[in-house]
Amino acid sequence: MAVVRLSNGAVSDDVLVIGLSYKEDKKSSLVIESGDLTLDTKSLLSTLADIGATGKSDEIIKLPSTSVRLLVFTGLGKTRKKYEHETLRRAAGAATQNLAGNPKVTISLPTPDLDSLNAVAEGAALGAYSFTAFRKTTKSDYKKPVDAITVLSMLASKKDAKSIAFRATVIAKYTDLIRDMVNTPPSHLNPISFVERIKKEAAQAGGVAAGLKVSVLDEKQLIAQGFGGITSVGQGSVNPPRLLHISYTPKKSSLAYAFVGKGITFDSGGLNLKPGPGMEAMKSDMGGAAAVSAAILAIASLKLPIGIETWVPLAENMISDNATRPGDIISIYGGTTVEVLNPDAEGRLVLADALVKAAEVGHNGKALDAIVDVATLTGAQVIALGTRTGAVMTNNEDLAAAFLQAAKSSGELFWPMPLPQELRASLDSPVADLANIGERMGGMLVAGLFLREFIAPELPWIHLDIAGPAFNEAKAFGYTPVGGTGVSMRSLVYLAEAASSRM
Repeated sequence: MAVVRLSNGAVSDDVLVIGLSYKEDKKSSLVIESGDLTLDTKSLLSTLADIGATGKSDEIIKLPSTSVRLLVFTGLGKTRKKYEHETLRRAAGAATQNLAGNPKVTISLPTPDLDSLNAVAEGAALGAYSFTAFRKTTKSDYKKPVDAITVLSMLASKKDAKSIAFRATVIAKYTDLIRDMVNTPPSHLNPISFVERIKKEAAQAGGVAAGLKVSVLDEKQLIAQGFGGITSVGQGSVNPPRLLHISYTPKKSSLAYAFVGKGITFDSGGLNLKPGPGMEAMKSDMGGAAAVSAAILAIASLKLPIGIETWVPLAENMISDNATRPGDIISIYGGTTVEVLNPDAEGRLVLADALVKAAEVGHNGKALDAIVDVATLTGAQVIALGTRTGAVMTNNEDLAAAFLQAAKSSGELFWPMPLPQELRASLDSPVADLANIGERMGGMLVAGLFLREFIAPELPWIHLDIAGPAFNEAKAFGYTPVGGTGVSMRSLVYLAEAASSRM
């Protein structure tokens, strides 16, 4: 994890990152964007043109320099009077991601306002990541990510800027936690070890003194208390299921949200076995659980004045003589019966248990103001929106609008999707209250409709399907590495910040 600091002084590191853009109205017209740092650009522009630099997004150009050991240009795309925050975030992240092996870097990009400064700091920290936990003989072949980042800006001395560096460091720390957990193989991450990891992280975040409390229900308690979704999904595995509950209670708050995250530590598909090719990526099926766990720890670290209750249903969906069979009927917490037509549609079953429990418990004896669930839920999400954009489904347009604004501010890509009532009838079962699958066309929406059955109409709720963006199987881009991405955590933090500011 990189530590970020702000400075309005001289460059003290031997690696300097600045921006490079291009003007569309002139052929081969490059523009150096060095923010508040003054540079002699004439000779640099000539050299950049000679080597074929374009200034396009994700382009990184490294040149030796007399003033620093290495001068690094990061692409900003088309020249603009003011760059979008996500453009700055990705440019800074692309630079630090490409500068592994350099312990310290200084970044000077355009920061006309504090939001731009925050984006640069955040992106730079997010880009400084690698996952080598399971490398032994080859570990030395991989360069360490950047350890320390200095962001140059004349705004660094402003009172309101002081929290930006700390905030960026916190955001990166907990994004990296999600990435690490998603990248960890199921041989090392199961429901029990997931719980132990989060317990450790909560203690390091301050524990009870920081307003954090952690509790866990084991498999015996889950059975006794009627959590039929979690137990049915996990009963085929030698690694028993768990329900993790993390509560954050600040000293003062008037709002309370619940976060619920799907935690399938490995999804074989159960008796509806998945095809072999690609199954290795199913270690990422706990991406929602990791995201909501990290989000509450980040919110506590930032001391936001909003109560958060995080519920994480954890199970491993495996095959055995005890696995749930197609056609079995289970009882979700609260009593609703579900005919399990497809054991590979398991995420909605564990989420249903947790959603009902979250609403029942509320926060400090009071009803929740909103509930958000996050899940790598359906392959249909990837077909509909691709691998970089998550889906938003809701019963409350105001809450969805607030989340989409938070996502836009964070730079994460989400898109609103409907919950068409005509698809609801496809979830009817001839033998139970509900079936766990329905109409194949519009499968992402049908899954959302299933979850809505476990939400009281008056409780504002949004469902985030992050099946595609949670795990990057293509090449790295911007601040996003290959593997676990950490998606949705930043949006949840931005949502909590926005809600806090309105109190």
